[in-house]
Amino acid sequence: MMWDSDQGLSPVGCWMPRADCFWCLPPQILAPSPEAGHRAAASSSGHRGLLWRLRDKQCRLGLFEIGPGHELHQLMCLMQAGLWAATQVSRDHPPAGVRLRRDPTPTLPALPILPRALARARLAQQKGSPTASSAAGQPRGLPTEEDFSEVLTQVHEGFELGTLAGPAFARLRRSLGLAEEDYQAALGPGRPYLQFLSTSKSKASFFLSHDQRFFLKTLRSREVQALLAHLPRYVHHLQRHPHSLLARLLGVHSLRVARGKKKYFIVMQSVFYPAGRISERYDIKGCEVSRWVEPAPEGSLLVLVLKDLNFQGKTINLGPQRSWFLRQMELDTAFLRELNVLDYSLLMAFQRLHEDERGPGSSLIFRTARSIRGAQSAEESGAQNRRLLPDAPNALHIVDGPEHRYFLGLVDLTTVYGLRKRLEQLWKTLRYPGRTFSTVSPACYARRLCQWVEAHTE
Repeated sequence: MMWDSDQGLSPVGCWMPRADCFWCLPPQILAPSPEAGHRAAASSSGHRGLLWRLRDKQCRLGLFEIGPGHELHQLMCLMQAGLWAATQVSRDHPPAGVRLRRDPTPTLPALPILPRALARARLAQQKGSPTASSAAGQPRGLPTEEDFSEVLTQVHEGFELGTLAGPAFARLRRSLGLAEEDYQAALGPGRPYLQFLSTSKSKASFFLSHDQRFFLKTLRSREVQALLAHLPRYVHHLQRHPHSLLARLLGVHSLRVARGKKKYFIVMQSVFYPAGRISERYDIKGCEVSRWVEPAPEGSLLVLVLKDLNFQGKTINLGPQRSWFLRQMELDTAFLRELNVLDYSLLMAFQRLHEDERGPGSSLIFRTARSIRGAQSAEESGAQNRRLLPDAPNALHIVDGPEHRYFLGLVDLTTVYGLRKRLEQLWKTLRYPGRTFSTVSPACYARRLCQWVEAHTE
């Protein structure tokens, strides 16, 4: 959520904009209050008291629980109930070739709206595995054509949730070692999501699971269409390059309340996890126009994601890992260029390493084993550009340098260079002569971001 300061007229991010909506208030009213459900009419002293109690209560600085008074609390409850039921389907009917740990089916916690979980569409589910016929001759564990095209719609009381390409994403979650029951527990009812107040100019809403492991973002329908069209090639790229920097997408869903307009959202693995000791966060696009964020005051507890111009004069010290990072950036941006995609970001965060965390130490054997898993030979491992993974959660997005741990990932992979973006590029060329901006051809965008990385790493 953010106020669009460039336009100066209206906020962005509301699902149901209206005059009395908290998110439709200007930034000077929004800033003091972490509780989105409280109205601007509340006293400033009350806001300060709430802010102090929230900060005293939790260490998730800059992230606020979506409690019962929050404007998005009802939406959150629907998302949680829908995701719980959708994940239960993948647990009960895993794709062909996928084995899941079988735990007793959990009981859905009580909700203001209880789902009836009536599936209206499930391809071939009545005859066993939904992809058994097409799986013949398919390498074990790889998604089939039906996996990518399946649409599951579950009707609940007052809303319906759609799951797009569910079996393909179930396979991807499995390949990451993510148990379906853990995924279900983190995203389902029980603990509230966290609201992230982003400096992004997009009209998306941003959520995190309570443990901050999973990131949820709303998308436009055209972005969903692009994502699903590219999904088979995305999965293939991750198979070829298991240590890719691309964000790991875990699910795509639609949500319709009553007879309202259908909304879409994605679930992905958070790049900034675990976040407990992160000190700085950046969103890098390799350009200068609109790439500055006013830093938080000295001593402030507010967490901001800074941008390119905030990073001037700084470097990323990766040590021996630099060559791997530069090569992986080349591979990933070349892939995105082939998809005709632009405007993606390199997310970065910093965390100082403790003395006992520096160097491979006693975990070298473990790190080597998990890093070469799946490679058939040393030659294949080299072609896949594998590296030694750290002994840490979210290892695919973590690179340890001599002094710091870096969280690195490429996100926002759904903007296609079509007519709309070509016209935007022409307009920005006239408006910002001699300056660099984000809307350029995919080839230029990929090359420029790689050049930025090379210039800012050592």
